[in-house]
Amino acid sequence: MSIVLVVIIRSIIAFFVLLFLVRLLGKQQVSQLTFFDYVVGITIGSIAATLSVQVNENTTATLAGLVTWAALALLLAVLGIHNVWVRKVSDGEPTVVVENGKIMDKNLKKIRIPTDELLSELRTKGVFSIADVEFATFEPGGKISVQKKSQKQPVTPSDLNIPSQYDGLPTNLIMDGVVIEEALHSLKLTKAWLYYQLGKQNISDTSEISLAQLDTKGYLYVDLKGDKPYYTIPTMN
Repeated sequence: MSIVLVVIIRSIIAFFVLLFLVRLLGKQQVSQLTFFDYVVGITIGSIAATLSVQVNENTTATLAGLVTWAALALLLAVLGIHNVWVRKVSDGEPTVVVENGKIMDKNLKKIRIPTDELLSELRTKGVFSIADVEFATFEPGGKISVQKKSQKQPVTPSDLNIPSQYDGLPTNLIMDGVVIEEALHSLKLTKAWLYYQLGKQNISDTSEISLAQLDTKGYLYVDLKGDKPYYTIPTMN
């Protein structure tokens, strides 16, 4: 058997084994990654790459190593759900870095985050002045959580006792020029209704539409392909 054919076969095996293991691990490896999760993910991927192209390596032994790493990661994740101590060891703990407008220098040094990086992270949260911060915390996944001081938080309708309407998720009716009939049926609407609404803006060809969404307030957002404009069409009349 030629080396190329061996690599192809081993790559197919590695691909589907890795797919199975990633699905088994769930979202632990793809969202809210801690540094440990990242290292484990890289290691598992490296072992899979070895299984794929290192033809001089024993296939069974490499598979055993791949499965072992994935099993240990899964075991640690399961234990972490039921045991706080295990979760602290594997993921770490949130670290307060700003308290009542004061930078906690010791905590910054503890997690080895320089002040300029802290300021950069705060700017991504719309905070440009440390004095506006009540608490800022670095989460185990490396993201920063910020609570502004009460006098710096935006006013909400509930603060002013103003009633507000339900604002749910919009429904996609057209994507890449294709009408999504299931979405229309779920809203008890018809193609004729949709074409009538589009006709308000003289849009007759749905293939020209990149995206059409209907929100819960009855407004149809239509984005045309290319550099053409977008429209917001009221459907209540």
